[in-house]
Amino acid sequence: MTATTSPPQAAAGDPKKQPSTAKSDPQKHGRLALLLLTPTFLVLALVIGYPLIAAIRESLYQKAEGVDADGFVIEGNQFVGIDNYTAIFTGDSAERFWNAFFNTTFFTVTTLILEIVIGVSMALVMHHALRGKGLVRASILVPWAIPTAVSAIMWQFIFTADGVANEVLSSQILWTVEGFQAKIAVIIADVWKTAPFVGLLVLAGLQIIPNDVYEAARVDGASAWKQFWRITLPLVKPALLVAILFRGLDALRMFDLPYVMIGQRKQSVETLSMLAQEEASQLRIGPAAAYAVVLFVYVSLVAYAFVKLLGADVIGEARVRAKETKQRKAKAVTA
Repeated sequence: MTATTSPPQAAAGDPKKQPSTAKSDPQKHGRLALLLLTPTFLVLALVIGYPLIAAIRESLYQKAEGVDADGFVIEGNQFVGIDNYTAIFTGDSAERFWNAFFNTTFFTVTTLILEIVIGVSMALVMHHALRGKGLVRASILVPWAIPTAVSAIMWQFIFTADGVANEVLSSQILWTVEGFQAKIAVIIADVWKTAPFVGLLVLAGLQIIPNDVYEAARVDGASAWKQFWRITLPLVKPALLVAILFRGLDALRMFDLPYVMIGQRKQSVETLSMLAQEEASQLRIGPAAAYAVVLFVYVSLVAYAFVKLLGADVIGEARVRAKETKQRKAKAVTA
């Protein structure tokens, strides 16, 4: 009589024989993440998506003018398609648009370069200050905390004909009238206000660099400049790129500083945002919406190019970590 033998039971610790639940974990995490992010998506759709769609729709209409065939005054808005956009580039306002486009780009590039240099210098001072570190940081961050309109009024007083700027320079420059000097005044005021923002983000990056790296560099005989160029700058690059991205996008939307400080309809400082605001103030909602949409496209293209070309991917590291985690889970399941 032969004894029947049953198949060997799967070992309790054998992951190949146990029902795998690891494959469902990413799905559960994905559903949980979607559930948690749903309120954020709803808020973004309400405050960003709807205004954008409404602006695009308004840009296709224009305020009706004149009379109809029966002699009655036409009221309301009239669908004009892309006429508002073609008028921007080819109509009578084309020269004004390109001037505002040049001013916007010029202010963005110039202020960004100056803010990077000054902001990094501020961060280094705040990071290495030994005595009165709190006072130094607070004093540097004060300009950033001042509202832009208040800052513009303050600098307007500084740049008046009998203001502090002319007293210091012993000159009689008319800073707040038409001319290149108005651009310089706006750049100085903007850099004074927003360079501390760059310094604050760079300071956060400096504080996570371990001191052991600098001690090892000093032991190897590296000078202060080599330490900055080979250690500080590469390690602080992620924070610096985020600061540049945020400040660049903010500068492209510059409006209140030149508007309050210099005034409207000043060719030397007029930006795209000022141009859109003036069209809206004249109740030309369609052309104003077209200017706003063009500015939105410009900002989006700059942001995309910056992220792709310069590597300022603010969530790139998170994607890499998520991919590595998924690969480790896959290996554990198949092991």
